[in-house]
Amino acid sequence: MIAKTPAPPYYAVIFSSLRTDVDQGYGEAAARMLELAQQQPGFLGVESAREEGLGITVSYWASEAAILAWKQQAEHRQVREQGRATWYRAFHTRVCKVERAYTFSN
Repeated sequence: MIAKTPAPPYYAVIFSSLRTDVDQGYGEAAARMLELAQQQPGFLGVESAREEGLGITVSYWASEAAILAWKQQAEHRQVREQGRATWYRAFHTRVCKVERAYTFSN
C-alpha cells in the first residue's frame, strides 16, 4: 500500500537491508515495530518491499525531531541491536527531506 502523506515538506527515512538466513522472530519484531512506530508523534506512514533478500522500507515523519525520538525509543533501539546481531548482513539508513511530491491513481 502507498502511504498517504501530507503536502511537503516532511521527512522520509529509507532503510535498505540485506537479510541473513536467520528468520527467528523477525516477522513478529517487524510487526511490533510497525505498531510502535504508528504510535509515535510525528509518524505519517510507511511503505515496504522485499525481494531476493533485499528489503526497502520507507517511513515518513513530520519532523527531524520525530525521527530522532523514534531512533531513541527504547524498544526500537533493542530491536535494532537484535537486527544487527541476527537478521541483517548489511543495511543503510538514509534520512531525506521531501520537498516535492507527485501522485497518480486510477
